Amino acid sequence: MSTLPLNTPANAWLQSLRLRTLPLAFASILVGSSLASFQGSMKFSVALLALLTAGLLQVLSNLANDYGDAVKGSDTPARLGPMRGMQKGLITRHQMKRAIKLCVFAAVMSGLALITVACQKPADILVFLLLGLLSIAAAVTYTVGTRPYGYRGLGDVSVLLFFGWVSVAGTYYLQVGEIDVLVLLPATACGMLAAAVLNINNLRDIESDAEHGKNTLAVRLGPKMARYYQLFLLLGAIVCLTLFSALYFPGWRGFLFLLAAPMLANHGKKVLHSTAPEQVRPLLEHMVKAALLTQVLFALGLFLN
Repeated sequence: MSTLPLNTPANAWLQSLRLRTLPLAFASILVGSSLASFQGSMKFSVALLALLTAGLLQVLSNLANDYGDAVKGSDTPARLGPMRGMQKGLITRHQMKRAIKLCVFAAVMSGLALITVACQKPADILVFLLLGLLSIAAAVTYTVGTRPYGYRGLGDVSVLLFFGWVSVAGTYYLQVGEIDVLVLLPATACGMLAAAVLNINNLRDIESDAEHGKNTLAVRLGPKMARYYQLFLLLGAIVCLTLFSALYFPGWRGFLFLLAAPMLANHGKKVLHSTAPEQVRPLLEHMVKAALLTQVLFALGLFLN
């Protein structure tokens, strides 16, 4: 199988799209759809459009993040993460701006199709139009603009909101037509797992970010407390899923997600005992896999029911 040569525009665009981040965005939609299936109300057309919209929003966030960090000078050779297209000089500002605009257009079209298919009530249409616009704004302004919220330590809150409550509860509502407050338990779990992915990424880049004024929550907490915060997120996610299953789904299928607990515990142990950003670097991929496995197993348990 052939691979793209290194340091080419095509490879630079693939790196900027960061397609490996898509499964985690899809996982929240999967959990929301599995909850709808558990209620006997899953709608495949709505689920598919929700997956498409979530994927486009994730790509938009990735492109905007590359643009914002490059413009602000946060992406330097000292950064431990992978080199990005603009950082390498293979993608110009104009090209990235055009790509961001194109992605915004695609996300709007997909979101409008989702609302058209799923919403019948005028109030629902207005609410989800607003949520869609907020999602696009959040994806872009994480690092772009004069006061990007990612540089003020608010990225974790945004991830909890959009990867958790909006993605999971929103997908559930669009298929079921009503909301159950206990759906917020798995929604919060998904948001905390996504926040754990962001935190380990920020913990890896903590020194570079601090030098360039990118005051992520990891920078604000400091290396030691950011590691304890990572443990809190992992434990909180498991507790939320356990409470939901104990209250609503007490059979063994409801606890399939616990098969991922050893992987999460091993990740937490490695994070706690890491002493330098270089040791944190390989833990990002490990966290993504652990979060994805946890959510897929939880959804699988609901689908099997």
